[in-house]
Amino acid sequence: MTVPALRPTPPAESTAGRVADCIADADGRITFDLLRDRREGGAPGAVLLLRLRGTKGRSDRVAEDVRLPLSPDGDGRLRAVLPGTAELAEGRWDAWVQQPGTDGETAVEPGIRDLRALVDRTPDPGGTVGGVVVRIPYPTADGRLAVRCWVRAPHAEAGPITFGPAAMTVDGTLYGAELGDDACVEARPAGHPERSCRAPVTGRDGSFSFSLPYDLPTAGPVTAPQLWELWLLPGGPSGSGTGGIRISCILDDIWDRKKIFVYPPRATTGDVLAAPCYSADNDLCLRLEPVQRHD
Repeated sequence: MTVPALRPTPPAESTAGRVADCIADADGRITFDLLRDRREGGAPGAVLLLRLRGTKGRSDRVAEDVRLPLSPDGDGRLRAVLPGTAELAEGRWDAWVQQPGTDGETAVEPGIRDLRALVDRTPDPGGTVGGVVVRIPYPTADGRLAVRCWVRAPHAEAGPITFGPAAMTVDGTLYGAELGDDACVEARPAGHPERSCRAPVTGRDGSFSFSLPYDLPTAGPVTAPQLWELWLLPGGPSGSGTGGIRISCILDDIWDRKKIFVYPPRATTGDVLAAPCYSADNDLCLRLEPVQRHD
């Protein structure tokens, strides 16, 4: 039996030289293999450019473009490697190819993405002094290649969510901090910090757990959808000088959990539906919305 190739080799006249296959490693290293445009003859001096989205053309850029040399790999491809030790700010980094002697840039399209090393990742709690760093190459909505990067120090990784009759329970793992006796979780409504509410957190040896009622006491009348962000306040020495640790789920190969993890809503008092959800940045939230009645 002949196994077909994952993607046919483009003919010599093809311009599809900007498609990149990626391999992501658990330590943050990403290898990019680009199909070579044969008319360029290898394009010595070409670079793969990573640019933090929203910074092009700004003189006050908080992050410089990351330029990775493209070198022939001996198999008709050009290879660039982003080291795990390279510093990338948190955000979305778009990929471009820049040819030597030109100011123009060509967008890169995603090919095969090998993300197996990111599944069920469990960083060493003792090795996260500098924070938890996650990098996931992904296809954008318009079909281009980008890298989603998180840099969290410390980091609260959300785990299983279970549902009771009046509250949801979240278990997770805490990296880079320890829980104090006064640890708690804080639900914060966007734009209204004065309405935040708290619930106690328990845990030990790097784990944490909390139960948050669906019927938040400070929510007030819910006449339109509300999104409440969830933050872990570790308390004790770890909590001094911090505004809290955002609770997120980033230690796998999913770059956008918002539309993938959809939980059933639970009815609360006052004709309100409540459900946990994730933002497009994989941050855990609680969504409240009024019950829609059809008279």
